Amino acid sequence: MSIDKFITLTSPAVPLPIENVDTDQIIPARFLKAVERKGFGDNLFRDWRYDKNNQPVKDFVLNQSTYTGNILVAGKNFGSGSSREHAAWAIYDAGFKVVVSSFFADIFKGNALNNGLLPVQVSEAFLEKIFAVVEEDPTARFNVDLTSQEFTILKTGETSSFEINPYKKECLLNGYDDIDYLVACRDEIRSFELSRN
Repeated sequence: MSIDKFITLTSPAVPLPIENVDTDQIIPARFLKAVERKGFGDNLFRDWRYDKNNQPVKDFVLNQSTYTGNILVAGKNFGSGSSREHAAWAIYDAGFKVVVSSFFADIFKGNALNNGLLPVQVSEAFLEKIFAVVEEDPTARFNVDLTSQEFTILKTGETSSFEINPYKKECLLNGYDDIDYLVACRDEIRSFELSRN
C-alpha cells in the first residue's frame, strides 16, 4: 500500500513530555483487532485519554483544544515494548505526520518509516527547547524539511539536523512503499538482467 509523500511540513506541535512511552500505551492490545491501518487513531493513548467510565480525561493533552497540529513531541525512549505496527498506524491515523523525540525504539522507528510517519530524533537539549516553546506559546509553529533533514523552531530560528536511512528518505519523498520502490526501479532492474545474459 502506497504512503503519502512527505517533503516539508509546517505545523504547531502537541507536547507529550513523558519518557519511556511503550507501544501498549500508544495503542492498547485490546484494540488490535483490525488488519487495516484505518480507525486506530480513535484509540491512540486510549488509557490516558479516557477514564474507567469512558469519559475523557480533561488534563490529557489530546483532550485539550489548546494544542493542535501534525507534530507529536514526545519524551525520551518513545515506542519501546512490543513490535506492533499498529502503534505507528494509530499515531498516523490520528493526524500526526511527524513524531519528535530524543530517542526512539528501533522497531518503532522502522514501523513508523514504513507507514509514512517521520520519526525525528533530536538531542535532549533541543527537545527541551521545543517543549519550552510549546509551553510558552501553544500556537508556535515548527518546520520539518525532509530534503535538508532539518527541524526548525520558527519562533527562534533554531534548527536541528536529523538522520534518516537514505532508502527510507527516498520512499517518503516519493510516497513509495517497498513494492512501489521496486516498480519505480523496473527499468534499471530490466537493464541489469539484460546485462547478465
